[in-house]
Amino acid sequence: MEGLGRPAPAEDAVRYRLFAAAARGDGAEALLRRCADAIVVRFAPLLAAYIWQREPFRLRYTPPRGETPAHIGGTTLFGDNVEDEWFIVYLVREITREFPGLAGRVDDNDGEFLLIEAADFLPKWLNPENSDNRVFFYKGELHIIPLSEAQEQDCDPSAASPTISQVLRLLSSRSEEFLAAEPIRTALYKRISGYPEKIQASFHRAQCYLPAGAAAVLRQRPALVAAAVQAFYLRDPIDLRACRPFHIFPPDQRVMTVVTFTKCLYAQLVQQKFVPDRRSGYTLPLPSHPQYKAYELGMKLAHGFEILCSKCSKVSPDSKRNVLSGPLWERFLSSLKEKNYFKGEMEGSAKYLELLCMAEDYFQRSVTKPECSEESPSDEILTLLQTTTIDMKEFEREAACLPPEDDDSWLEITPDDLDQMLKEARSESLSSLNEEEQKYDLEAVAESMKAFVSKVSTHEGAEMPWSSDESHVTFDVDSFTRALDRILDEDDEDVDAENQRQDEKVSPDELIGSLKSYMDEMDRELARTNVGKSFTTQKKGASSVKATASQSAGPDSGAEDPELTPVDVDMNLITNLLESYSAQSGLAGPTSNILQSMGVYLPENADRVGSNKGATE
Repeated sequence: MEGLGRPAPAEDAVRYRLFAAAARGDGAEALLRRCADAIVVRFAPLLAAYIWQREPFRLRYTPPRGETPAHIGGTTLFGDNVEDEWFIVYLVREITREFPGLAGRVDDNDGEFLLIEAADFLPKWLNPENSDNRVFFYKGELHIIPLSEAQEQDCDPSAASPTISQVLRLLSSRSEEFLAAEPIRTALYKRISGYPEKIQASFHRAQCYLPAGAAAVLRQRPALVAAAVQAFYLRDPIDLRACRPFHIFPPDQRVMTVVTFTKCLYAQLVQQKFVPDRRSGYTLPLPSHPQYKAYELGMKLAHGFEILCSKCSKVSPDSKRNVLSGPLWERFLSSLKEKNYFKGEMEGSAKYLELLCMAEDYFQRSVTKPECSEESPSDEILTLLQTTTIDMKEFEREAACLPPEDDDSWLEITPDDLDQMLKEARSESLSSLNEEEQKYDLEAVAESMKAFVSKVSTHEGAEMPWSSDESHVTFDVDSFTRALDRILDEDDEDVDAENQRQDEKVSPDELIGSLKSYMDEMDRELARTNVGKSFTTQKKGASSVKATASQSAGPDSGAEDPELTPVDVDMNLITNLLESYSAQSGLAGPTSNILQSMGVYLPENADRVGSNKGATE
């Protein structure tokens, strides 16, 4: 099994690999290297403008090792921004669509995380133990390799996973047989829908009062904002020592500018409470000042840039420029022009140069060959400061006509907003339910819970009541009696053979009657305890949610013994559910999770209390 001999990706990291589906040996290597260059060119417009949280998407050729064939791929640390991970899933799918000779595989430290999105629709044989190397993108579609015929016959849930080489042979010869079921594909594709337009929607533009040097750096390398935010967000006391005297980004020359963040980066920066050291020279106006937020954001970013540069390894300004030459760079640049990456800007204009710098930055960090040592963000910042002329007058002219910043009200989510989001998510997963089915009904709650409990369950969990493929549970009285009889015989080995023969002759009705007398005696003992008194009985006047004739009639209804009045099962169930739901105080909990999974929705607290009171009166 290929998964046993390799380490899992680090936490908050996603691994992606692209294999040659049909080619083998030297042919596979040649195909993979050609595809790696072509992928860079094809997806350059998307990748050049993207702001990654921690690390960019990059493809490297890896020779065959053990049972893992040669491939191109990489591992990207996405940190707190999980959208980076899903953007990479989108990229891998699109790559296999554009390059049909490739089969793509994506996983992280959770394993086959793609399956989590479609957990409600997966086949029952598929579990974390046997899912490795079964989930692939091929020709733009999701494929799942099933168990072999021998494994199916053995019904072994922990059957060994196939090797990647075996999977590639299957996909290249008869991939249509392994296409994932439509509900699985729909659930996954919905998670990555909206790209590439979704990239722009993930950005947030805000005004910042920044040191002129930092503004100049971000003008040429907007993606460096991520490194600066991370440096500030993950700072420690040693990092802050470098910010007492600001050597590289002093506060004496600051300008107002607009900085593009991702929403994740912006939230990280805004939510951090921080007071600058008095020795740093950075001061903030009063919170009532109209530009207080711009001052605060600029101060935090300046600290991030200063922390980064304090860790610089002092490289030569021109040590990395030689990578921006050669046929691959020329093809990369031509692709950008063909895809209108420069948006009609005149070559040599300020906006054109800004976009060109972004493309160069991506190419240097993500496309250059492994033998080229990578430049750290701090090295790049110092290189830019040494090679960039800072024109204060130009910054002042731009500050006079800055575009409006984006509304950040999305940061504030009220409880009502959260409830609405959860309801929308539930309505999508339960779209088949109409309004009448979603109404609150005590009887429906009781019946749904009893249906849930009555379903077949194992140590892995219970099947939901809406599962239509479960067989009915039957109860054979005679078989039960014989089994119980054998158990009693085994526990009474000291009884002589004659008594054993007599016990075996006891009729089923007599045995059940004996058991009933024992149970009645147990009920009498329990009724005198606090546990017994805590149950609601039918005699106390609480009408059952769904009373039946058998509960109020018959010789065992409790008429002869007032202490043995039948417990109102439905009413006790509803009462306990409501009490548990109320104890959640509007938060997620086991009661609401179970009920909602069955399509039962309880109202807000005021309505719930009223319903409970009305039901118990």
